[in-house]
Amino acid sequence: MMGAERKFKLAMYWAASCGGCEISVLNIGERLLEVDAAFDVVFWPVAFDFKYSDLRAYPDGYIDLCLFNGAIVNSENEEIAHLLRQKSKLLVAFGSCASAGGIPALANLTTRSAIFQTVYLNNPSIDNPDQVLPEPTYSAQEGELQIPTFYPTVKKLEQVVEIDYVIPGCPPETDQIWQVLQSVISILQNGTPLPPKGAVLGAMDTAVCKECVLEKHEKQIARFYRPYEIIPEPGLCLLEQGLVCLGPATRGGCGALCPKVGIGCRGCYGPLDGVDDQGARILAALSSVISAGDPKEEEQEIERKIDAAIGTLVDPAGAFYRFGMAGSLLIRARNGGSR
Repeated sequence: MMGAERKFKLAMYWAASCGGCEISVLNIGERLLEVDAAFDVVFWPVAFDFKYSDLRAYPDGYIDLCLFNGAIVNSENEEIAHLLRQKSKLLVAFGSCASAGGIPALANLTTRSAIFQTVYLNNPSIDNPDQVLPEPTYSAQEGELQIPTFYPTVKKLEQVVEIDYVIPGCPPETDQIWQVLQSVISILQNGTPLPPKGAVLGAMDTAVCKECVLEKHEKQIARFYRPYEIIPEPGLCLLEQGLVCLGPATRGGCGALCPKVGIGCRGCYGPLDGVDDQGARILAALSSVISAGDPKEEEQEIERKIDAAIGTLVDPAGAFYRFGMAGSLLIRARNGGSR
């Protein structure tokens, strides 16, 4: 317990995401008591009855630590991101959606108009005979109503405000969160130097493969399998068995939990340091295990076999950029405009 020491101010916010990051914080269990001893929660709308007006009333820099999860998909997300940046000493991109766009950024593979068509018009569960689409403003009897503007491109947090640190994961693992919180508490209490700005906290600087217990060989494969098409042999590298595993191109720190249970790494901890585009690095890693055929074969036959192997990769864009589309060099698909 901290006794008479000043309690620090903690904020958490949920933008465009599923909410798993919020739950992962609660999963630290009884250690929440130590967080409570160190912090006063001054903004956490999903858990307490905080209003945006409460946040606006705080002095600039009032919040010591803000964990911001979720991508920026509309004007409300961006407005609160700027507000939390203004009010926070330390703003952390918490989880894959905030740090790289996450699942919401897969919307960048299509257009805003196509998304609206699917969600509001061409959908068997929708009753919308007048073909009504959302508008930012609407004049009603009670006055002018406003809803957030849906952006044509989903962004990661760093693309709209300056961030201090990143905690990756979908969601970040509980032990990882606790280690980071412990470190931040110690830094705030003792005045020790902060990590370099922009640092990734609570994760490794090596690939998932480094912490994966599955045995690896130099085996090459002739095709890829979807998870329902094959029962992997226990104890052996999934990628070498033809299952798409993004471990070679993904930052470690999760404990390689997915490969341990026979599921290929999905890449949620993001790229390693120095990698600008995780999807491109994944493509290179998968290419290295594709069998190129016998060197004695004709070049055309070798190309045919390689093309056949590549053809068994289903939805490569969605698979390689599952969590990092907004943070990639692509950012979005070139689909004739962003509307």
